[in-house]
Amino acid sequence: MAINHSISKYLNTYTQASTLAFFRLAFGFMMLFSLIRFASYGWIEDFYIKPQFHFTYYGFEWVKPLGIYTYLLFIICGISALFVAIGYQYKTAIVSFFLSFTYIELMDKTTYLNHYYFITIVSFILIFLPANAYFSVDAYKNSKKVFQKIPRWTTDILKLVLGIVYFYAGLAKLNSDWLFKAMPLKIWLPNNADLPIIGFLLNENWVHFAFSWTGMIYDLSIPFLLLYKRTRIFAFVLVVVFHILTKILFPIGVFPYIMIVSSLLFFDSSFHKKVLEYIAKFFSLSSTIFENGKEKIQNFDLIYKTKLAVITCFLVFQIAFPFRYVLYKDELFWTEEGFRFSWRVMLMEKAGYTQFTVTDATTHQTIMVNNGCFLTTFQEKQMAFQPDFILEYAHFLHDFYKEQGVNDPEVRVESYVALNGRLSKPYIDPKINLAKEYESFQHKNWILPFNDAIKGL
Repeated sequence: MAINHSISKYLNTYTQASTLAFFRLAFGFMMLFSLIRFASYGWIEDFYIKPQFHFTYYGFEWVKPLGIYTYLLFIICGISALFVAIGYQYKTAIVSFFLSFTYIELMDKTTYLNHYYFITIVSFILIFLPANAYFSVDAYKNSKKVFQKIPRWTTDILKLVLGIVYFYAGLAKLNSDWLFKAMPLKIWLPNNADLPIIGFLLNENWVHFAFSWTGMIYDLSIPFLLLYKRTRIFAFVLVVVFHILTKILFPIGVFPYIMIVSSLLFFDSSFHKKVLEYIAKFFSLSSTIFENGKEKIQNFDLIYKTKLAVITCFLVFQIAFPFRYVLYKDELFWTEEGFRFSWRVMLMEKAGYTQFTVTDATTHQTIMVNNGCFLTTFQEKQMAFQPDFILEYAHFLHDFYKEQGVNDPEVRVESYVALNGRLSKPYIDPKINLAKEYESFQHKNWILPFNDAIKGL
């Protein structure tokens, strides 16, 4: 009863709507900028239109690029991001953004990045939040939709998601390679030795360990430092320094900026209100319409309870899903079973070599496959050390050569992988006909043993 009372009391606690409005504005414009940047580099053409084959996610094989209409998909996503930012037709815009962005993310897992997954999660949650209740076109056009105060959980949930990302990334760094071998930073950092001021340090062994341990401590502690008011300014300075440094050292796109801006969620709502007032003043807009003191009182009807239930289940899933790797017996970094969607950020340096052969089951004639005939350089690099990629590509080769007249093509691969500075080792059982193996959530027993140990979470 006491727990139910506490939950009920919390759900009836309100906070200023300026915080959520600020995040909506920042999130929408960051997404718009990110999409424009992606298109400006020609990546729509390079990643989704030029390749003749695309690696898909298990269960989402039906999600495919749309040819030249892929550009239209990005345009829809960009317009949706703009409308989310300004709060125009918000509900339609955020649903449209979530669906279009998620479709883009699912078109080819070669481009998988943790921050794309983060964007998908945040956009899904925003569907259920009153992010247009304040400082939005919707509210400006209809004063009945203006609310200066909204339920506190609608901002706390975003803080929780951000905290999960950081804390789980820190937990993932509690492994022997990261802490006691400084891997893979020992491989990566010397590549930036030509940087001014700090470049000469990046070849030093102690610097590699300092970066490893500092990164782990930062990820584990930063959500709590941001939560505590007395350490918040210090924590934000750490956020800025950390992410600017990672932006300089590693090619990780707009992710650092997304994390910097998102961390501003932890600041007091008065800060967000001042920022919005400054924006209104800059564009000569009147913001007095939003200052009505109204609270968005929620009736705990079936719709609202369903919304809370969906979000609760979603959060439970996000908390539990990254730990699915414990269901698999072999080394996570080797098999990558349960690796994606678990906030394991930049934890390993992996490179592989794969030589596929296709054998006619009747004549026993064997064809040596030139991967470059079917895959882009980037696709081939990613495929060479990820077993689900290797399996999917093997099935593609089976279907392709079957159409070329090969009888019941048998597909085998000679594969070697190097992990975190170790010598290259055999990766896939060369005796297995991969055309007869199928993707599932079960362990892939055709992955050869790692015969080493990376201890930790």
